[in-house]
Order: sequence, then structure tokens, then C-alpha cells
Amino acid sequence: MNKERIIDDFIKMIKIHSPSKKEKEFADYMVNLLKELGAEIYLDNGFKNYGGNAPTIFAKIKGNIEGEGVTLAAHMDVIEPNSNVNPIIENGIIKTDGTTTLGGDDKGGIACIVETLKTLKENNISHEDIYVLLTPCEESGLQGAKNVDWTLVPENIKPAKNMLVIDNAGRAGIIAHTAPSKYDFEITFKGRKAHAGIEPEKGINAVCFAAHAISQMNIGRIDSLTTSNIGIINSNSPTNVVPDTCFVKGEIRSHSEEKILEIIKEYDLACKKAAEKFEGTYEFNYICDFPTLKPKDNLKFAKEFAAVYESLGVETELKVIGGGSDSNIFAKEGYNSIIIGVGMNNVHTVDEYLEIEELYKTTEAVIKYISK
Repeated sequence: MNKERIIDDFIKMIKIHSPSKKEKEFADYMVNLLKELGAEIYLDNGFKNYGGNAPTIFAKIKGNIEGEGVTLAAHMDVIEPNSNVNPIIENGIIKTDGTTTLGGDDKGGIACIVETLKTLKENNISHEDIYVLLTPCEESGLQGAKNVDWTLVPENIKPAKNMLVIDNAGRAGIIAHTAPSKYDFEITFKGRKAHAGIEPEKGINAVCFAAHAISQMNIGRIDSLTTSNIGIINSNSPTNVVPDTCFVKGEIRSHSEEKILEIIKEYDLACKKAAEKFEGTYEFNYICDFPTLKPKDNLKFAKEFAAVYESLGVETELKVIGGGSDSNIFAKEGYNSIIIGVGMNNVHTVDEYLEIEELYKTTEAVIKYISK
């Protein structure tokens, strides 16, 4: 591993602006780089379904050892504001001048992948097939991963089932293996308009209707593996009109989809009872945003990678997390993912920074795992 090179590559990457739906320049950069490293490339054009401009990149580095291989995955988009990043290196971290995000989420992960491939190639290290999977639009609803047309991916380039997703916040050594499903729900409460100052009794206030229903819902931490939240309540009505419509949007996360559906039924019942009280009507719609992520091998892969970390003196922690990632989407296709970090902190904020030593540790672990 070349420590100076990995930092140089990371700096180059974060200076290429790649917000969600506008990752083409960075995707072109990565395609050219992967080709230079000897990769066979396939580009999925699912971005056309959601108005983006960059493909999901599938790459394969042919190995010289028999085996199932391994997949290295990361995402190419970053959280705004991220234009004209001014990176500052000091005290073992890389940060910005405070006007932009850094883009370490997830270009730190991509820098790790690139350095792994460069090190293996220049040192002629034997390895099984290596697959690289880089997605656009992860930060905007996992759209890149969701819109891959797997029927068009050539069989010889379909990724290996064991997948290292290098996109975890925090230090090296934390290995996330389980994550919840998330369902989004939308409720439209319908009342009746009336003049709020002259004859309010003739109206049915949809905001009050919605508030009553919500007051009967269990929101927040429901149990150790289940959470719920309402983030949007909107009627957009002038104050002199009794509002006839109120729109509510929220989410439920759980490691049990059965639990989510049970909660949805409870919420629907709360709406029904409120409708009877207020003599209004409502529409309740929900959709699975992403499924659960669970190990498919009783944590065998996670424990194998933990052993590599520990052999390098890195303390490990196998972890259940509450967020979602591309891993949840890939799980539907049978992929067995673990999510590891490279020292990114305060992600999604202008205070974001990357711990250089943690980037080194994970890159060294990935190289060692692949060259086992």
C-alpha cells in the first residue's frame, strides 16, 4: 500500500463535483481508471429512470486463483454543498475550510478500492476474481442500486455474492452486518372548507383531524429494533379558511417487516377512528423503500473479515445499525454484504472529516483479505 498515493487519489476524487443525479464526470473518471487497471467494464443505464446522468459501474478484475471472488462496493455521489472543495490536511485528518462537505462519504471508500487494486497489480499479488460495483444516487434514495436492470448484466461480470460495502461512518474495525427495512407512508386527511371567521362550524378542519389521528399513533422508539417518525405535515391553507386537506408523510424502520406491517395497521386504525370522530375521510398509502439486510451465512463472512482486522491489531465490533444503504437493495438479489468504514466522521455536514490512519487500516485489511 502506498500511503502517499492513496491520499493524492482521494484529493483528486473529492475535487470532482458529483452530487446525486450529476455524477457523470466522476463516473467517467472512474471508468477510465478501472480500465487502466485492467478491468472489464459494464455500465447499467438505470439513471434514465430517475433523471440522473451517470451509470452504475460494474467492473471485473480477473484473478489467477479459483474461487467465488469478492465484490468491493461504494457510491459515487456526495452530499451538497460540495462544489469547489478546499481540502485541508492537519493533525492526521482531512477536512474542508468549513464551506462544503468533504465527500469522504463515499470517496474515502472508493479511494480504498482504487489503492487495493493498484497495490495488487503492481506487486503481482495472486487473488481470486475481484468485482467492483460503484453506484450513483445512493444519497438520494438509493436510486442507482434500485434501478439496476440485473437481467442485462452479463453473467461473466455479475458480482461475487460476498460484498464489502465500504461506506460505514466511524473508525476502521466496525463491521455492520444487519440493517432494517424502511417503509414510507403518506396519509391525506380530507375535511371540508368553510370561512374560518364567519362560519367555521360548517367546516371540517383537516389539520385537527390529522392531529387527532397522529396523537393516537406510537411514534419514535417503538422497541429496540423498531423506530417511527413523521417528518412532514402540510395543509398549505390560508388562516381564514378551514383547511379541507392535510398531508402527512413519515417512515417506519424495523428489522422485522412483519412488525412494520403491524404498525401500519395500527396507524390505519387510528386514522379510521379519527375519521369517524371528525366525519372526514382519508387515504393511507405505504411502500417499502428498502428491505432488511441480514447475513446469509450466519456471520461467517463478517467474522472472517473481523479476523483480518484483528490480525492487523485493529479492534473489531460486529454491529447492527439503524440506517439503510445500497446493501439493503443488493440483499434482494442475494448478495451477502458487510459494511465497513474508512474513518469518515460528521458526514452530511460541512464539519465532515476523514481520519487518515483509519483509511490506511481498512485499505490494508481489504488488501490482506483479498490476498489471503
